[in-house]
Amino acid sequence: LRRRRAEVLGWEPHAGAGMKFAFRFSNLLGTVYRRGDLTFTPDGNSVLSPVGNRLSAFNLKNNKAETLPFALSRNIVCVGQSPDGHLAILIDEDGVALLVSLLRRAALHHFNFHSPVHSVAFSPDGRKFVVTKENVVLMYHAPGQSRHFNPFSLDKTYYGPYDETTCIAWTDDSKCFAVGSKDSSTWVFGAERWTNLIYYALGGHKDAIVGCFFEAGSLDVYTLSRDATLCVWECDTDPEGLLLPVVPAAGGRHQEPAAGVGGAELQPKPSVVRGKVEPQSQRQRGGKVKYTRTGKHFFNKEGDFNELTATAYHRGNHLLVTGFANGNFHLHDMPDVNLIHSLSISDQSIESISINSSGDWIAFGCAGLGQLLVWEWQSESYVMKQQGHFNNMVALSYSPDAQYIVTGGDDGKVKVWNTSSGLCTVTFTDHSSGVSAVTFNATGYVVVSASLDGTVRAFDLHRYRNFRTFTSPRLAQFSCLALDTSGEIVCAGSRDSFQVFVWSMQSGRLLDVLDGHEGPVSGLSFSPTQGLLASASWDKTVKLWDMQDSWKTKETLRLSADGLAVSFRPDGGELAVATLDGHITLWDHARATQTGSIEGQHDLHGGRKELDKVTARHSAKSRAYSTLCYSADGGWVLAGGQSRYVCIYNVKEQILVKSFEISCNLSLDAMEEFLDRRKMTEFGSVALIDEGAGEEGVALPLPGVKKGDMSLRHFKPEIRVTCLRFSPTGRSWAATTTEGLLIFSLDGAVVFDPYDLDEEVTPVSVRRALRRGEFTVAIVMAFRLNEDNLTLEVLEGVPHTDIGLVCSTLPPLYVEKLLGFMAVTLETSRHLEFFLSWAEQLLSLHGHTLKARSVELLPAIQSLQRSIQRHYDTVSKLCEWNCYNMRYTLALAQQRGLKRPAETEMETDTEAETGSNGDSDTPNASDDQLMEASD
Repeated sequence: LRRRRAEVLGWEPHAGAGMKFAFRFSNLLGTVYRRGDLTFTPDGNSVLSPVGNRLSAFNLKNNKAETLPFALSRNIVCVGQSPDGHLAILIDEDGVALLVSLLRRAALHHFNFHSPVHSVAFSPDGRKFVVTKENVVLMYHAPGQSRHFNPFSLDKTYYGPYDETTCIAWTDDSKCFAVGSKDSSTWVFGAERWTNLIYYALGGHKDAIVGCFFEAGSLDVYTLSRDATLCVWECDTDPEGLLLPVVPAAGGRHQEPAAGVGGAELQPKPSVVRGKVEPQSQRQRGGKVKYTRTGKHFFNKEGDFNELTATAYHRGNHLLVTGFANGNFHLHDMPDVNLIHSLSISDQSIESISINSSGDWIAFGCAGLGQLLVWEWQSESYVMKQQGHFNNMVALSYSPDAQYIVTGGDDGKVKVWNTSSGLCTVTFTDHSSGVSAVTFNATGYVVVSASLDGTVRAFDLHRYRNFRTFTSPRLAQFSCLALDTSGEIVCAGSRDSFQVFVWSMQSGRLLDVLDGHEGPVSGLSFSPTQGLLASASWDKTVKLWDMQDSWKTKETLRLSADGLAVSFRPDGGELAVATLDGHITLWDHARATQTGSIEGQHDLHGGRKELDKVTARHSAKSRAYSTLCYSADGGWVLAGGQSRYVCIYNVKEQILVKSFEISCNLSLDAMEEFLDRRKMTEFGSVALIDEGAGEEGVALPLPGVKKGDMSLRHFKPEIRVTCLRFSPTGRSWAATTTEGLLIFSLDGAVVFDPYDLDEEVTPVSVRRALRRGEFTVAIVMAFRLNEDNLTLEVLEGVPHTDIGLVCSTLPPLYVEKLLGFMAVTLETSRHLEFFLSWAEQLLSLHGHTLKARSVELLPAIQSLQRSIQRHYDTVSKLCEWNCYNMRYTLALAQQRGLKRPAETEMETDTEAETGSNGDSDTPNASDDQLMEASD
């Protein structure tokens, strides 16, 4: 059916057509921390950081970042991880919880707490977990310990605090836990109804509690409040002194029930513990647990007031870490409260702190700037220091080998991200205003960026410096950028002067100023094969400038609406333009004729913003694509704009093939098609009613405003796609959105997509042909099954001496498939020389036939080049290090036996002194002999 449909539509049938659009979310770059709890994995090598409604894992040992594939409906605020690191509970702003498996990277269960949750923590034995919401504490049986249909089984409900709860702390043996509250009190509850401890209230503070911690192996408590005050509480009872109540058993005897024992059938109904503050006189009853405050310490100096925002404690090292609102943090040694050191890591508030299991690394999260830092306190050095763009990302570009992505943001920063590790490698801060466009040159070692500050800058990725700065005679705001294929010509379009400026990369001189547009220049694109520059403008035209003919206007293409983006096909034979009316027009620039048009307005499914007074259906009529790009083979167009959807179109048939939803985060604006009825009043939407706005109400945004009014009390960023780019390898594409840099890839998708399959093609028959030595037949059958593991097994079973013979007998269709498979396999395989031999034989024997299909094979060739370049960089560094070690060893060997001049003079003086005295009859041993003896 798939092949028949392809024949009807005129598409070329080939293996992998079903996989061509099986792009799945792969990673989220550009955002390392938003808000919520940071937590280390039990091994201490990775830190989990909430980024919006997703969770990212940063592997500090392997220097790699990965965003997990599941997502919540709103921003994550609480993260609780099981002691074994297998499960995690993620809770969003509305109190909706998601139980996930960190091993399988899958969501297991959804649960709704129906109100915002402040904290969640598993017990150290993994049998229970505690959730705090409002002024209530809920204890649940941990999922996985017993077989329940509902993994969230309520065990006990605790009451006691009068205000909202803030933090949770467990004892080592999971017998008790402490809960801090905004009413400046701390409550110690028993996980079981102990005879001598059910609840205990601790005061002593004047502000909200930020953190509370138990000392190792005891019930002693440290409490810290927002006014940077530490109270030390000592308990007169050890954890072993907690007693269970004695219940009468059958026969009149008494027995003590075992704590925490029972299956799903034997679990009692949820119980309720209601605590109340007792007078001091009633606390003196014998047999009860008693707390005494033994110390009170103030972290703020006299006359200063620095608000405490986050804290963490490591019991093994007795290390207390406190973070403050001004970006400082302190390290204290407990229980003596000795200051180890203090440091300022940011100028924004520290929102979250976490310490790994060994106590060596400390993770800090700053939500204001989106910073994530991991600090090794013993060596006083950074293990990791990452920061995303402070404002929205607006531009991106892939390097030619697809190993790096450069992004530009409204904060004026240019960042380079490694696609394999997911981390930022370098940040350039030379621009003084927002960056509007970025691009790589053909070599991949130069990044060029255009900014609204009136400069275009070129950065060197070898020395990490700004080596060229291009300016215009008159100050202009540059909105778009383009480089020719050689990288020698730099062009930038102006937003206010309606001109295109041309510079030389070598000299930095302004070569020409192209006039002709009557509106702001919105897009530039160079033809990959000709010296032709296309510029789109708001004056409803696209102008083609001939670089070889003194930059004269070759053609002017008339559009139906304002031009927003322009892009050449990779072979340079076609031009795509996005216009303000939501259309994508396709042009044959050689004949200056329009070859097709795509009506994409109906595909932009936009949501209704909170301040919109019209429905989403009516507001969609004013939406348009603001960015577009061709796929690596030129057969598809990827487009996005002011919507949460990215659409991919077939160029030949001019139809929508698939749309990708880039986000499901309802914390962003314009996500829901209809307004929530719970937020509607008799006067309209709650968002349109502002208490301090007076009679006029909320001021509606002006048409065309992109970022919204930041002065509003409740500002919600709007979901939008600002830039799209296909990877040169064709296996992934990236989008800069409100949430960050999203990467969708084919590599992570598991898709069974056989080609030309019949009953005789089975794994058994493939292995039978391999044992018989029919290698060509086995390879063809393996590709018809299209199972990567089986294909790899067959290729590795071919002897090295027969590679040339097998390559010469392969059909042309399977040569292309094998070349693409080599490009993917070479990235992870250890058999470097073996697969390089395959690639060399394929290109040598079938180069003339592959050249005829160079456009279709361009993604596979570039992917192969990327893999070879990555191995070359790794092996070359290793070889250089080995050569250095060998040269150093040879230099030491040559120095052996040679005397230094100073030593020679000292030896001469010693011999002269010995000869003059004549006291010794035996000659002195030489330095060489002494050295040999010591060796």
